Amino acid sequence: MIPGGGQPNMQQLLQQAQKMQQDLAKAQEELAHSSVEGTAGGGLVKATVSGAGELKGLVIDPKAVDPEDTETLADLVLAAVRDANAAAQQLQQQKLGPLAQGLGGGGIPGLPF
Repeated sequence: MIPGGGQPNMQQLLQQAQKMQQDLAKAQEELAHSSVEGTAGGGLVKATVSGAGELKGLVIDPKAVDPEDTETLADLVLAAVRDANAAAQQLQQQKLGPLAQGLGGGGIPGLPF
């Protein structure tokens, strides 16, 4: 309900929408420059992804490399990347979740919340 029963001030609504758009762009930029890490095999494999979910780095401890068992190494790599992506999604939720609430709580299409 609008105080006084009048029409919403279009200028005010446009300013609010513009601020939300700027806040969203800033949060997305912060995510792109943030990094999170995921591990597997007790730290034998470490994956680093950006807050936006882009794989940035992969470190494999030589102890994890067995030429006779590349399947286990592949599983460790997948597990580390999945762990890192889960951390990135959590970071996205923290950064973008409050902005989605400001849009009426319906979330933002294409984002996981």
